Amino acid sequence: MTMPLEKAESKSIRILFNSKKCIHSRGCVLSRPDVFVPNVKGEWLHPELATPQEIEEIAHLCPSGAIQYERLDGDSPERPPKVNVVRIRENGPLSFHGELEIKGYESTIRATLCRCGMSQNKPYCDSSHAAAGFKASGEANPVDSPTLATRNGKVQINPAPNGPLITSGPLEVVTGTGKTILKTTSAAFCRCGASANKPYCDGTHAKIGFKS
Repeated sequence: MTMPLEKAESKSIRILFNSKKCIHSRGCVLSRPDVFVPNVKGEWLHPELATPQEIEEIAHLCPSGAIQYERLDGDSPERPPKVNVVRIRENGPLSFHGELEIKGYESTIRATLCRCGMSQNKPYCDSSHAAAGFKASGEANPVDSPTLATRNGKVQINPAPNGPLITSGPLEVVTGTGKTILKTTSAAFCRCGASANKPYCDGTHAKIGFKS
């Protein structure tokens, strides 16, 4: 599935913005309110007011992947990281960073996926966790796991119908405070919001009749 994009460009770089992925982390409007101008009518993206490097930095810090860019001056596009990670956000979603292939959607490098079960835009987060008062620690217990032979490369994410997010490929699970708690090549992450073993699936989705 391809999502619609808003586009704005300068001579050197084009900003691509996907409102369906945005979780309103607000890094863009807080760091460069002249480039990303909220709550205005008409044009709100102004890449001509920043250097290409500044636009790149903002995009790289966008956890949802809502902000992307294309270089128009021949410079390199964004590259996947050296280590694929999924970060557990406190009382919030799962933020993936890697060479991601989400089944049914376009490939991406950054994605923030729902784990509260409430999003109206599954598998993506739409910030419904905040309104629902979702509670889930970002500090899960560590699991003894060996260092991966390969830490980057493709990660396939399959949102199972009425079930968990099933991943395949090298991935490190990282807590909200930055501790790696699992290194794995396959995992099943809860997205019904009710697992007793968050962030992992424990089969509760079937008991509660979760619908994706």
